[in-house]
Amino acid sequence: MRAPRPLRLLRLLLVVPLLLLAACTSGPDDEGDDAPYRWPELAPGQRWQPPPGTGWQWQLTGRLDTSVKAPVYDIDGFNTTKAQVAELKKAGRKTICYLSTGAWEDFRPDAEAFPRDLLGKGNGWEGERWLDIRRVAELEPLMAKRFDMCRDKGFDAVEPDNMDGYQNTSGFPLTADDQLRYNRLIAKLAHDRGMAVGLKNDLDQIPQLVGDFDFAVNEQCAQYDECERLTPFIEAGKAVFHAEYELSTSRFCPRSKTLKLSSIQKRYDLDAWRRVCS
Repeated sequence: MRAPRPLRLLRLLLVVPLLLLAACTSGPDDEGDDAPYRWPELAPGQRWQPPPGTGWQWQLTGRLDTSVKAPVYDIDGFNTTKAQVAELKKAGRKTICYLSTGAWEDFRPDAEAFPRDLLGKGNGWEGERWLDIRRVAELEPLMAKRFDMCRDKGFDAVEPDNMDGYQNTSGFPLTADDQLRYNRLIAKLAHDRGMAVGLKNDLDQIPQLVGDFDFAVNEQCAQYDECERLTPFIEAGKAVFHAEYELSTSRFCPRSKTLKLSSIQKRYDLDAWRRVCS
């Protein structure tokens, strides 16, 4: 689901029970009523591109809570229904379709469609294994079907996860060029279907990829002192949707505001709970 960090699973066991005790707070990106969000009208053929500072909600587990007052929802592409996307759209929300494009997940309905020799080592999460992204001829039609699903459900954008396999122990001799080629393919698959697309983590390749992606999604850049590396997206007028798990909002919000990041605190399981910068 997310790029592994040293001892992340251990931290998950230690931190989540503490976060369960915290209460959710509201922030400046929340509305005080149920009025639909207003977005600029798009010209024919123009893609949605969220500007810096756009508020967001990120929920990948549990029953989808559509009552959260956020203008953007980043939600699971497989588990979210077309009706739920339509409900959010009626309220003026923009929706991002979460997919794992760099790793295989044994719990997805299309898992059996992936040839077994495409599957590498585990990525740190149960049931997930890195994909051999060099083999684009085999992966492109599989990913295209997933992107078709996102489009047909009415999503505005895609969050492709596990986009930095070359920096991990994937089981394959992946290079930076392999990753650039694959990430650009993923961006093209989204754009060809009229959807925006975000670059997930992969900080080292931001200078080469900022022009190919419409926004960024990042985890824990404050904890690892990496947030300034996302500035090219902000300078290009593109939002950086950022989440922290282990730092309190008081630890990262002041810097996030300076950098114009769209920052929230989340639990590791990415349920409906969130805390925004106030």
